[in-house]
Amino acid sequence: MKEFAGKIAVITGGGTGMGRELARQLVAEGCNVAMCDVSAEAMAETKRLCEVEKLPQGLRITTHIADVSIEDHYKRFRDELIEQQATDKIHLLFNNAGIGGGGSLFTNTREQWERTFNICWGGVYLGVRTFLPLLVKADEAHIVNTSSVNGFWASVGMGVSHTAYSAAKFAVKGFTEAMINDLRLNAPHVKCSVVMPGHIGTSIVSNSRKVQNGSDQLNADELKQARQRLQGQGIDVAKMSDADIQQLALDRARIFHDEAPTSAAAAAKIILDGVKAERWRILVGDDAHLLDERVRKTPEQAYTPEFYQNIVAATGWKVG
Repeated sequence: MKEFAGKIAVITGGGTGMGRELARQLVAEGCNVAMCDVSAEAMAETKRLCEVEKLPQGLRITTHIADVSIEDHYKRFRDELIEQQATDKIHLLFNNAGIGGGGSLFTNTREQWERTFNICWGGVYLGVRTFLPLLVKADEAHIVNTSSVNGFWASVGMGVSHTAYSAAKFAVKGFTEAMINDLRLNAPHVKCSVVMPGHIGTSIVSNSRKVQNGSDQLNADELKQARQRLQGQGIDVAKMSDADIQQLALDRARIFHDEAPTSAAAAAKIILDGVKAERWRILVGDDAHLLDERVRKTPEQAYTPEFYQNIVAATGWKVG
């Protein structure tokens, strides 16, 4: 697929971050977009940004409320898309929605763990299941599943557990790789790519907290976990109040967004260029390329403190 003009794209998690930037860049190339998110307000802002420049006549941008972990929401999204986009086919599916959280089997609840896993993995699986018939009807189509560097390296540092997100992203990677041959055998005009971003400047940290807790404030369990993480990093937390810990969490979310080595807009361009080049494996960011190289070179060392410290030194990461 060398151009997107006149095509129809589905984007999950279109309200913020890479989803928003994918929508903006696709619309700029003349592509119709149907996006879903749990936030109507966030999608309205994405749509407004897409429409800042006068749209070509007939170009459609539609927004749909959906929790991607719930199949009935996906089916409603599909049915609304068919009606509002006046189509029985789509050309692009970006399974982009994701959250963090629920990192530990010990200190997080089962509900928190499965919330993260069911969005990050279940959302991809259900997205493909729901929209595959519409993709097959197109003359050419492409599925883009967002994994992560945590799809080949299950860590964000020694001081914090990261099991739910990593398990989901490993599943997304394996699922997409297996789809290459499944599509080749059964629908050769449909391609697929797995996207593995490094640290991208998005609001996933703050958004994840809102999805998990209903606010951007740490709950009692998260305050305890934050203290443990900070203590593991050699920080004396004995004299820090809960308010101090809350402020550090807010600062961490801001730093994750503002000081990332790769912006969401730059990430979206890399992804779209990868689709045009029909690359099935799309690493996003210099840190992703470096981490991929080092994990492959010394896999037995990948979960040692020294490995992580070397990655931080080489990339300037502030994600742990």
